Amino acid sequence: MAADEEDEAGETRRLSGKKTARKTARKTSSVRAGSRESETERTARRVSAPRAMRYAAEQLEELLGRAPEAVSSVKPTEDGWQADVEVLELERVPATTSVMATYRVVLDKEGELVAYERTRRYTRGQIDRR
Repeated sequence: MAADEEDEAGETRRLSGKKTARKTARKTSSVRAGSRESETERTARRVSAPRAMRYAAEQLEELLGRAPEAVSSVKPTEDGWQADVEVLELERVPATTSVMATYRVVLDKEGELVAYERTRRYTRGQIDRR
């Protein structure tokens, strides 16, 4: 037989049995969990600097198909992170004549790559004059 139950809002529901009550409870809890997830997504925390460095190198490698040599700078921005990544573009012998490039990578707060650009090309043996 069906039983009447009152939910949190004070409305009376007619349940047809224990299975229906369990299904209703699962649906209610999943809706509540879903709303918590969306709140968490809205208040997403900024990833740490070391993690931002790793994400910048990994995602740039995926796009360029070349392994990064180093991350030479990383700094927080209003919308996430900005990093400069050094990449070997053309390997030559001797190694000091290999062509390197610096790429500026922009990440959002979660560490996802938003944009990148090559800012400089130079030979490995070149020293900056400042």
